[in-house]
Amino acid sequence: MSTIKFSDLGLSQPVLRALAECGYTEPTPIQEAAIPIVNAGLDLIASAQTGTGKTAAFTLSIIDDIATRPSEKGDTPLALVLAPTRELALQVDENIRAYGRHVGTRTAVLLGGVPSGPQIDRLRRGVDFVVATPGRLIDLVKQGEMILDDVEFLILDEADRMLDLGFVHDVRWVADRVPKPRQTLLFSATMTGGVRSLASTMQTDAQSISVAPPAAVADNIEQRVMFVAKADKADLLVELLKGDDTERALVFTGTKVAATIVARHLEQAGIRAEAIHSDKSQRQRQRALEAFTRGKVQVLVATDIVARGIDVEGISHVINYELPEDAENYIHRIGRTARAGKAGVAVSLCCVEDVSYLRGVERLLKTPLIVFEDHQWHSPTVAACLAASARAARQRARAGKGRGSGSKWAR
Repeated sequence: MSTIKFSDLGLSQPVLRALAECGYTEPTPIQEAAIPIVNAGLDLIASAQTGTGKTAAFTLSIIDDIATRPSEKGDTPLALVLAPTRELALQVDENIRAYGRHVGTRTAVLLGGVPSGPQIDRLRRGVDFVVATPGRLIDLVKQGEMILDDVEFLILDEADRMLDLGFVHDVRWVADRVPKPRQTLLFSATMTGGVRSLASTMQTDAQSISVAPPAAVADNIEQRVMFVAKADKADLLVELLKGDDTERALVFTGTKVAATIVARHLEQAGIRAEAIHSDKSQRQRQRALEAFTRGKVQVLVATDIVARGIDVEGISHVINYELPEDAENYIHRIGRTARAGKAGVAVSLCCVEDVSYLRGVERLLKTPLIVFEDHQWHSPTVAACLAASARAARQRARAGKGRGSGSKWAR
């Protein structure tokens, strides 16, 4: 176990004080590995699973650096953080303000879906950090309201998600307009070929670190799967959420329509719930997220828009009402619980239609999920379907080996 402390990483007393107030006791592996590299002014490409403290890893040193500048700071930003979603941008901005509370760090967050006027006013008052989604940032640059001339630190957060959402050209557009020399930091939950290709065009002699395997799940997350007919999912969900051990839950659906329907069903069952998805306005999404964060609602029902975009303390359960088509999104979803070293539970409700997605998750994890059968809606049909799928896969694998080893299929 590491004995490194935040005070060993060259951070100033005001920043150390803020970290203590945030409840941070010692650096996570990504923070321990990244902060010295950022301190040294080097470019960095870093990979770590969700919930490991990547935001602090790339912001703490920059906050310290900017805080040492002359008191007559300029009005244009020195650091620019690009984030793929509005929720993640808001979370990063909140973290920067918390870490920099004792050094007067000035921030602005630029998001689409809300009026730009207040954001422009904030920029005109002078900022050190800007956290932005690509579309709104580009709009304000083109209007001459966002000046990139003095940016010294360019950070790309959740780079793989940025590429998944089709922002690669926007990111390149921004990077081409941020002057060099600069320090470019790229953080990602997964390190795909696309991410590395993007990094190669933005960075110079970048250091590379990875502190967790691509499919790693935090050890303190208890993972379960429950077999259930599709028609019984809503009733099973209500039973789970009314359990004594469920304090605050994040429920994931595959579609926006499903999120709305599930939230409405929970409300009718007497469970305080809100839905959040991309058809909601930014104001509605922020209001729902704030209600969830403050405990005014027990359950947030969401699509994958928040699989990486929120960091809310006290989420005891993540429930996959519908399993994701992309198995990697399972990792990001369940990473919303068991934050900051706490324990959490991840439950997946699997009907026949979800079996192929469950198999994808188990292949990615290289282990089967624990099946929990002790509930009144347990479906033997789903269990049989999963077993049949596994048998078929084994048969295909054996047939493939036969074709490749001199059988008649290889001729």
